[in-house]
Amino acid sequence: MNVTRLDAAPAYEAPNHFDMRCLRLQGKEAGPSAQMWMGMSQILPGGHTTLDGSAMEKLYLVLEGQLTLVGEVDGQPRQEQVLERYDSARFAPGEKRQLINRTNRPVLVALVMANAPPAGP
Repeated sequence: MNVTRLDAAPAYEAPNHFDMRCLRLQGKEAGPSAQMWMGMSQILPGGHTTLDGSAMEKLYLVLEGQLTLVGEVDGQPRQEQVLERYDSARFAPGEKRQLINRTNRPVLVALVMANAPPAGP
């Protein structure tokens, strides 16, 4: 068992994240994990990510607040959804996604994704 107390969760910087504070809850520098890692982000009012894709599947769970998600696949029209507390979303590998806090209250969101595959020979 690996326990990470919130007070000891290591912060990390994620590229293209603005007005956000990200903490690693499990995996990577927060402890051992063979297949996935879990993080939690606080998104301040007006905070957001850019619309970017990833080779990894991503799962999001809103813990507090209201989060706007934007998704785009293969240049198709953008989809936009507003998630409330305990709503969740999945982004497929290669699907572009953007997180936006359009409210005047902070948003707290959990993220789970696979570890990067080991580099080939």
